[in-house]
Amino acid sequence: MDTLNFLLQGTLTAAAPLNLLYGFAGVLLGTLVGVLPGLGPAGAIALLLPLALHAPPLAYLIMLFGITYGAQYGGSTTSILVNIPGEASSVITCLDGYAMARQGRAGPALGIAAFGSFIGGTLAIFGLAFLAPALAELGLRFGPPEYAALMLFGLTALVYLAHGAMDKALLMALFGAVLASIGLDPLTGAPRFTFDILVLRDGVGLTPVVIGLFGVAEVLLNLEAKAGEVFQNKVRGLLPTAQDWRDSAGPIARGTLLGFFIGAIPGLNVVIATFASYAIEKKVSRYPEKFGKGAIEGVAGPETANNAASCSGWIPLLSLGLPTGSVTSLIFGALMIHGLAPGPLFIKNSPEVFWGLLGSMVIGNAMLLILNLPLIGLWIRVLRMPYFFLFPLIIQFSIIGAFTVSGNVGDVAITIIFGLVGFLMRKFAYEPAPMVLGLVIGPLLETAIRRSLIMSRGSFAVFFNRPIAATFMALALFMLLSPLLTHRRLGHEILEKLEEN
Repeated sequence: MDTLNFLLQGTLTAAAPLNLLYGFAGVLLGTLVGVLPGLGPAGAIALLLPLALHAPPLAYLIMLFGITYGAQYGGSTTSILVNIPGEASSVITCLDGYAMARQGRAGPALGIAAFGSFIGGTLAIFGLAFLAPALAELGLRFGPPEYAALMLFGLTALVYLAHGAMDKALLMALFGAVLASIGLDPLTGAPRFTFDILVLRDGVGLTPVVIGLFGVAEVLLNLEAKAGEVFQNKVRGLLPTAQDWRDSAGPIARGTLLGFFIGAIPGLNVVIATFASYAIEKKVSRYPEKFGKGAIEGVAGPETANNAASCSGWIPLLSLGLPTGSVTSLIFGALMIHGLAPGPLFIKNSPEVFWGLLGSMVIGNAMLLILNLPLIGLWIRVLRMPYFFLFPLIIQFSIIGAFTVSGNVGDVAITIIFGLVGFLMRKFAYEPAPMVLGLVIGPLLETAIRRSLIMSRGSFAVFFNRPIAATFMALALFMLLSPLLTHRRLGHEILEKLEEN
């Protein structure tokens, strides 16, 4: 009962006029970046990081949270209308959503996607409210060795589950950690790897790096792809029929549960939830042959799982201080800018922020439901916007955002450099998320390891003779070594087949 009371108080806090305004701006902007293919929530948050220096902490964080789950709503719009997923998590929605649109049923597809997302997201918030404090209680037993092992596990989990090759993801994570080591030593204050360059004494800032990686790089990629104007027909009849609801009830229920539990597991992402939901719905359906041809179940299940996972995905960050992707890493950075340390003590030390954020998500999901259906016509007109108008604005905001952080021209140069780096990374199939996570976690991991070694007088056994730390170290080692074992087994199988032939 206390949890529900805290959630109610958080909702009332989020309903304050200023917080409500920032929340509305966040979900509106999130929907917009979800509708527009290319930028994504990480890019939008990166561009808004400089605002952290001037905006009230809670209101600012409410806006960033709104962008993240708002983008999940917006991504379904382009998937259904034009077969272009605004977000990676909306890829699976293209299969049946676009098929429904071609059959003249774009309205019900958009409607059930909005209602399913609202139901899944809202129920996941209640799960988050109950589960996060319980995990935080466990996290209170953490000391420096446990924190070091946990962060190492988070880093290896992201590397293990990266979309590309594991060696590339590991290299990017190490590169991010090396970047984080530039500047003043966190314990002694001595300059490191600065090469007598004054700008580097303060380190390589998170904001200019991520603005370059996600803002400038995306523009360059889209320019290369010669993205053009998107066409869309008229949409009618947005409310699903009674039969649509009967067909969607089961997928929405299953998508909520599946999305919540996948989102709550550190290292897993929203994309996994949507694909798993689609696979389950096709498996349990009496008419699996309908999937891919306009089955509303193929829209309801994945879209519900999408938003449920997006909301429950905050559990590892808020309760354990474990960012598991590019977006959560950016939010981690935003929290640190405001002097808020996510982790086991976050709920205890900053209850008004934690419960205010959860309350804002309840309100934000209701806002998105109200916004998305009436504003479909507006999103269609946005889709028709020529990209040669949009891209210069993104570049301009990127440069201004990088400069306003510290008023340093050097940050602008870093933004441009990492824009080019990000472009080359995508061209050669290197993911930016592990690099960002390495940049964020690097200093924290280094400090935790050094403090642990001080505790143990230089003995690394401290990471293995404490149960919680040992568990996370074992999981991290397993994730690092399992691909090698898999490759060795495959090699043996190939050799046996060659010998047989």
